[in-house]
Amino acid sequence: MLTKFESKSARVKGLTFHSKRPWVLASLHSGIIQLWDYRMKTLIDKFDEHDGPVRGIHFHNAQPLFVSGGDDYKIKVWNYKNRKCLFTLLGHLDYIRTTFFHHEYPWIISASDDQTIRIWNWQSRQCVCVMTGHNHYVMCAQFHPTDDLVVSASLDQTVRVWDISGLRKKNVYSTPDTIQSQIQRTTGTPDLFGQVCLFFFF
Repeated sequence: MLTKFESKSARVKGLTFHSKRPWVLASLHSGIIQLWDYRMKTLIDKFDEHDGPVRGIHFHNAQPLFVSGGDDYKIKVWNYKNRKCLFTLLGHLDYIRTTFFHHEYPWIISASDDQTIRIWNWQSRQCVCVMTGHNHYVMCAQFHPTDDLVVSASLDQTVRVWDISGLRKKNVYSTPDTIQSQIQRTTGTPDLFGQVCLFFFF
């Protein structure tokens, strides 16, 4: 064991590593998010704006941001350099279990006890897709590291794989001078049909 961190919260609900720095974020049942340096074994900062347990937590791989999701039905995007919450995303109707940034696009995926998976554009601060099909709490959802796929797991005893290529094509326009396409700042009604469940298994 390299390092042990102790907290006064009864339970730690989520963890994530920073991609470049020796940092770990821990989201707690108390509603507090802690930022630790695991090499120095020190608590760097605390963030406390959620009302109730925080389950989902994830660092952005390039920006000084992290995202959190809690039992208050809220998704919050934070700037850890400025030590503040930038904005809150609303739309889920029950506990939020996991939140993750996309590796390339300005998207966040969230899984909720309201039986839906949502994809958000954090630049426009809009929900761009609602994925339905599970009939119990969705415990986790995650982007594929390279393909236009999402995987989700639910208490309905299924794991589902979703094709989101339609969402990317709808929200991405390419330009000849850049390999990383710019994402349009999508607004309006979330896309209920920009995804297809390819298969599910028990």
